[in-house]
Amino acid sequence: MEYTVTVQPTPNPNALKFVLNVPVKSTDSAIFRTYDDAATVPLAAALIKLNGVAEVYFSGKFITVTQTGAVNWDILEKAVTEAVLVNIAGHNPDFDLSANKAGSGQPLSGELARINAILDSTIRPALQRDGGDLEVLALTGNVLTISYQGACGCCPHAAMGTLFAIQNILRDHYKADILVEMA
Repeated sequence: MEYTVTVQPTPNPNALKFVLNVPVKSTDSAIFRTYDDAATVPLAAALIKLNGVAEVYFSGKFITVTQTGAVNWDILEKAVTEAVLVNIAGHNPDFDLSANKAGSGQPLSGELARINAILDSTIRPALQRDGGDLEVLALTGNVLTISYQGACGCCPHAAMGTLFAIQNILRDHYKADILVEMA
């Protein structure tokens, strides 16, 4: 099989989206911020150890690489593409990191499941097109705590515009007094 990698910009100047013709993560998504996080996934390990890489995010058929800002994108883009092409043939997109996460495998409460369903149909598609996503962490009273992933993690738009958009959509579709904050 011939593997292809297409590079796309994201709204985050420190993140690029690498789109493949094969899946890198069959279900859910995965985020790697350290070599230890990536140690059991050779493709992720090869990427996170590249000079200047701050974070690697896998979802569906794309990988978002976020850099520290200290490396020239032309050089890093070539290194990422090469690392992907060298490692993709042996990559298993069905890898599971749930054993490494505290509290994993717990079903979402009814309220969090409802919020996630709203986000799945409204916000997540746009975030994923831009090489990112969000994770719902907690609902305490009327305060929803989220964490951005991938290109959204350190994007200048995430802290203000996107956060307010999420809050407004949830106010329209969930509860009028909900507040949304980043972890």
